[in-house]
Amino acid sequence: VFALALRTLVLMLLVFALGEMQYQRTSDRLTVIYLLDQSLSIPEARREAMIRYTNASIREQRNDSLGDQAGVIVFGRNAEVELPPVDFDIQLRTRIESLLDPEFTNLANAMQRAMAMFPHDSAKRVVIVTDGNENIGDALEQARAMADAGVSIDVLPVPLVRTSEVSVDKVALPADVRRGQPFELRVVLNNATEETENVQPVAGKIRIIRKAGDREETLADAPVEIEPGKRVFSLREEIDQADFYTYEARFVPDDPKADALSQNNLATAFTHVRGKGQVLLIEDWEHAGEFDYLIERLRDDGLEVVAMPSNRLFSSLPELQRYDTVILANVPRSSGEDAASVSSFTDEQIKMLVRNTEELGCGLIMVGGPNSFGAGGWTNTDLEKAMPVDFQIKSAKVVPVGALVLNMHAGEIPQANYWQKVIAEEAIKALGPRDYCGLISWNGTDQWLWGQSQGGMLRVGPNRQVMLSRIDRMSIGDMPEFDPSMKKAAAAFAALPDAAVKHMIIISDGDPSPPSPSTLQALKDGGVKVTTVAVGSHGILGSNIMQDIATFTGGKYYVVNNANALPKIYQREARRIARPLVYEPQPPVIPQILMDHEIVQGLNDAFPPVSGFVLTSVKENSLVEVILRSPIPSEAQNSTILAAWNYGLGKAVAFTTDAGLRWTSSWTAWDQYDRFFSQMVRWSMRPSGDTGNFVVTADVQGSKTQVVISALDKNDEFLNYQTMTGTVIGPNMESIPLDIEQTAPGRYVGEFDSTTPGSYMIMVTPGAGQAMIRTGVNVGYSDEFRDRESNVTLLESIAKLLTKAGDPGKLLPPLPEVPETKEEESLGPQLAVDPYRHDLPLAIAIQDIWPWLVLVGSCLFFADVFVRRVQVSFDWLGPVWTRAGDIVLRREREVVAPETMERLRSRKAEIERSIESRRAASRFEPDAETPIDPNATEIQATAAEPTKLPAASPQMPKVEDEPEDSYTARLLKAKKQVWKDRGIDDNK
Repeated sequence: VFALALRTLVLMLLVFALGEMQYQRTSDRLTVIYLLDQSLSIPEARREAMIRYTNASIREQRNDSLGDQAGVIVFGRNAEVELPPVDFDIQLRTRIESLLDPEFTNLANAMQRAMAMFPHDSAKRVVIVTDGNENIGDALEQARAMADAGVSIDVLPVPLVRTSEVSVDKVALPADVRRGQPFELRVVLNNATEETENVQPVAGKIRIIRKAGDREETLADAPVEIEPGKRVFSLREEIDQADFYTYEARFVPDDPKADALSQNNLATAFTHVRGKGQVLLIEDWEHAGEFDYLIERLRDDGLEVVAMPSNRLFSSLPELQRYDTVILANVPRSSGEDAASVSSFTDEQIKMLVRNTEELGCGLIMVGGPNSFGAGGWTNTDLEKAMPVDFQIKSAKVVPVGALVLNMHAGEIPQANYWQKVIAEEAIKALGPRDYCGLISWNGTDQWLWGQSQGGMLRVGPNRQVMLSRIDRMSIGDMPEFDPSMKKAAAAFAALPDAAVKHMIIISDGDPSPPSPSTLQALKDGGVKVTTVAVGSHGILGSNIMQDIATFTGGKYYVVNNANALPKIYQREARRIARPLVYEPQPPVIPQILMDHEIVQGLNDAFPPVSGFVLTSVKENSLVEVILRSPIPSEAQNSTILAAWNYGLGKAVAFTTDAGLRWTSSWTAWDQYDRFFSQMVRWSMRPSGDTGNFVVTADVQGSKTQVVISALDKNDEFLNYQTMTGTVIGPNMESIPLDIEQTAPGRYVGEFDSTTPGSYMIMVTPGAGQAMIRTGVNVGYSDEFRDRESNVTLLESIAKLLTKAGDPGKLLPPLPEVPETKEEESLGPQLAVDPYRHDLPLAIAIQDIWPWLVLVGSCLFFADVFVRRVQVSFDWLGPVWTRAGDIVLRREREVVAPETMERLRSRKAEIERSIESRRAASRFEPDAETPIDPNATEIQATAAEPTKLPAASPQMPKVEDEPEDSYTARLLKAKKQVWKDRGIDDNK
C-alpha cells in the first residue's frame, strides 16, 4: 500500500512540475512612481516645487496599512532612479543627487525606466510632473504601451511663466561660396515675450565674428532692440581668400535679468570658400626655418602653403578643413629642452590628423629627418597606422638595439605616481621588439620590477604584456638613496654589449642621498646617459643632486611642478632610444625608381644622391606603392625612401629623407626639385573640382540634422539616380554614417543624430568621378532652450488614455510656484487628487512552484525506492513497547531459566543443606590427651569441650577424592561449569 501510494504521488508531482504549476494570489497593494522633469527648460523654483509636492504626497496620501509603495525617477536626456519603490515614508532631499544631462527632455525614456521598476505583485501608477516639452523620444507612444499594460497615468503639468527671452535662432549663409562672390549673411533673433500693452523691447548688442583657422575678425558689434517676435539681422559679406570659415552670432543683453536664458544666445554656421589648394606645413619650433626653401618653391608653383610651428598647433578638426594636404616636416612628437618649454602632439591632435585623412580625404605627407618617423617618437601612434610604412624595423640584421632603464621614486605632488605609471607604460609601447627595458623601484629595497634572474633587463618583444601588467600593479616607494639602484642599472647595462643606445631616466623628488662617484663613472664609461626629472622637489630651483647626475652623464635635467608635464618629457626623452633608426650611408647613395608613379612622372633624370634617411619597414598591404628605395641596406623592406598609398578617403606619403638641408643638400641645385615636390603634394591633395551643380544644405531639426543635396547636370536639369555616400565627424571625433537617398527629382536627403552640441563636419561624395563636397553644421544649443510654453496638449492626451480594465488617469491642477512657508496652502489642489486611490484591478501575484514540486517528488521517490527494496517487519514493536514500560515503572524483567538448570540448582541446594547439617552435628574441639583410634567410626565428645571433627584418615576418604563418576563429582563439575559460564572464578 505504501509503495503504491508513494509511486502515485511521485508521478502526480512530476506531471504538475512539467506543467509548470504556479501559485496565484491577489494583492491590493499599489505602487506609485513619480517622474520628475529636471531639464533646464523648467525654472529652478518649479523644480523645487516638484520636490515639495512629491514629499507631501508620499507623506500624506500613501496608505501604509495596505503596504503601498512609492518611488521616484528623475529625467532629462537620461532617466535615473532617485528613490526605488519602498513601502515606508521616504522624503526627497532638496537637491537631486542623480547625474543627468539637463539640456534635453526624454520623457519616453523615463516611462520605460518606470515600467522596468514596477513590482509584479501590485497595481501600477505613474505621476508625471513635467512641462511636456520633449525633444527626444515619443512620450505618447510609450504612454499607450504603458496603458495597454495596465499602468495608470496621472499628469501634473508644470506651467512656464512667459518672461522676456531672446534667442539667436539661426545663422543662415551659403554652405559653399566662391571667392570674391558677394553673399548675404542673415541672423534670426527671436524674442519670445508675449505682446502686451506694457511690454518693453529687450535692448542689447548683436556681435558677429568670422573665424578662419587662428584668425578671428569682428564683422559687427551693433546695438539692437528686439521687439516681441522674430527679427532678421542681415549683413552683406564678401570673401577674397579661400578658406573654411566659421561665423558666430551672439546676442548680449544690456540687462541680464531681461533675458531668462543665456544658453540660447549663440549660434554658428560654416561655409567653405573654394580656391587654390592650400597646404599646411608643420615644422619643429626648435628648428624654425628649416624648410623655408621647400615652402618657397611650392608657393612659386602656385600652391598656398601655411607654416605652423609645433608649439602652436591646431586645436579642433574644423581648423584643418581649410587645408587639402598636411605635411609633417621632420617634426618630432615632442620637443623642448626643459619642462616649461616642452611641447608635444596630444593623442587627440594625432587622431584629428588621421581622421582628416581617412574620413575627410585630406592628404598627409611625412618628410624625413633625424626627428621624424620612429626616430621622432611616432612609433605605435595612430599616425603610424596612416603611413604606408611601419616605424619599427622587422629585420634583425639592420635593427639597432636600444636599452632603457626607468628608476621610479614616489613623488609628492598630486597624481605624480599615477603619471609615472602612465609614462612607464608608454615607454614599453614605444620601444621596439628587440630593445631592452628595465624598471627599478623601492619596495623595502631597490628591486627590479621584472627579470630579476636575468639581471633586470629583458627584451620588450616577447615580454611586453608581462611588463605592462607588472607596471599596472606597481607600488612606488620612497627611495632613501640613489646609489644601490644606479649600481644595479650600471651592471645591467654592462651586460648588454649589443645595445647601441643606453639611456636611463630617474624620476624623483630629490630626497635620496647622492650616488657615489664610482657609480657615476661606471655609467659614463658604459655610454649611459642619465636624464633626471625632479618632480615636486623640495628645493626652490629643483634638486642639485639630480642636476649633477644629469650633467655628469650627459643627460637632461627637468624640474616639474605639474605632473601633467611628465608625458611630454617622456616623449622627448624616448627619442634618444630611437636614434639608431637614422641610417647615414657612406658614401651617399642614389635612390632607385621602382615604378612609374604620378609623383615621379616626367622625372627621367637620375635622382641626386642621398646621405641619410630613417629606417622603416614597408607595410604588408597590396595598396602600398614603393616608388623610391636605397640600394643599401640590402633588405628592400627597410630601405624605402618614398612610398605612398590610399588611406580611407585620403592619400598618405612617406618620404624618409629630408628636403635639402642635411641629407639631400645637393637636391636644392637639382632642376627637377620643384617638379618632384609639387607633384608629391598635388597627388596627395584632397580631391577638388567644380561642384557648382551640387548644392548642400544642413538643417537642425530637434535632435537630428537633415542634409539636403540638390543635384543638377551641366544643362541645369535634374541629376537623378546618383549613388551618393556621406560621412559626418561629430564633436567627439566619432564617425557618424550618413545614409543618403533620393526623395524627389534632383533631391537627395540624409539624416543623422546631432544631440551633442558642437561642430559637425559633413562630407558628401556625389558619385564616381565627382569631387567631394564638404560642409558643416553647428548645433549651438538644444531645443530645450527654445520651448517657452508647456505642451498641455500632449499632457492631456496622455492623461486621457484608458488603462487595461481600468479608468483613465487624472490631470492634476498645474504645479504652483510659491515659497516653502505656504507649502500646505499651495499644494492643496494637487493633493486633492489622490494618486494612491485603489481604483485599479487587484494585482495578481504569480509565483512558479514547480521547482518545489520537483524537490518534493525527488525526496518521495527515494522513500518509494526504500519501501520497494527493503523488507520491513513490525515484530520488534512488542518488545520495544514492553521494555519502555519496564523503564517507566522501574521494575526488573524476570528471566525464565531452562528446566534442566533449575533441577540442577535444586539438587545442589539440598546437598549443601545436608552437608551443613552434618557439619553442625559433628562440630567439636578435640582433646590432645585423648588418643584417637583411627579405626573408630564414632568419636565421643565430652560435654565440657566443643565437638571437633577428627582428622582425616586413610580409611575416611575426602569428598574431593571421590571417583569422577560419583554423584558428588558430577555435581561439583556442573557447578564449576555454571560458574565458568557466568564468569566466576572458582578459586575465590
